[in-house]
Amino acid sequence: MLIVQVSDIHASPENDHLFRFDQVLNWLTYLQPDVLVITGDLTDGHWQEGYIKIADRLNQQNFPSLVLPGNSDDRCLVRSVWDENKWAHDAQGEALHFIHNIGGIRLIGLDSTIDYKDYGSVTDHLEWLDNQLSDACSPPSLLFMHHHVFASGIPTLDETMCRGLPEMEDLIRRAPSRLLAISSGHVHRPIAGTFAGIPAYICGSVCPANPVWFGTVNAPPANDPPALMVHRYVSKSITNHHVCV
Repeated sequence: MLIVQVSDIHASPENDHLFRFDQVLNWLTYLQPDVLVITGDLTDGHWQEGYIKIADRLNQQNFPSLVLPGNSDDRCLVRSVWDENKWAHDAQGEALHFIHNIGGIRLIGLDSTIDYKDYGSVTDHLEWLDNQLSDACSPPSLLFMHHHVFASGIPTLDETMCRGLPEMEDLIRRAPSRLLAISSGHVHRPIAGTFAGIPAYICGSVCPANPVWFGTVNAPPANDPPALMVHRYVSKSITNHHVCV
């Protein structure tokens, strides 16, 4: 089972990021994944035509796609372009979560965005997440989010990481269902860490990457090509690959 994650396209009329997204999609014609997950920040500036262009590209692929919003996205526009049935709403009503069972694994998308804020929060969605992880008989799960759940070390990005993490960690540690890993975006740089005792990842970005900068006076240059992740689930075991194209 090959689950591809793409994050942070940030397409707008003023940049070439749709071309960078095309590079990713062209590479995926060789891989032929089972499903593609996009973890937020598809466009900038509430660009409705950008969402339409991305959706058209996804509709041309021979694999399904799942979409989570990020802090730069407009959820109303996302809803207007994609089928409302893609998402599983919680009690808050506005969040665009998803659940997708495929090949013996459950893909959970947790919408961590807050309107008009760069940081995210899971505080209002923990009951929904608890419901997804409360069945010990459910298949192992892979959790996708936009906002990262462990400190990247990049100061400006860590100011906007997810809120409500201590409560989320407690929930995951006591959940009877097996959570294999958490994978997010937002930082524009591939990073690996841990959260609640399980692997946690930050997917690299389609848009130009942020530098490996830890608050020092000088920032190293960043010239990374478009990036993605491949999550390979075979024989009840998962491996996670960072790929540049």
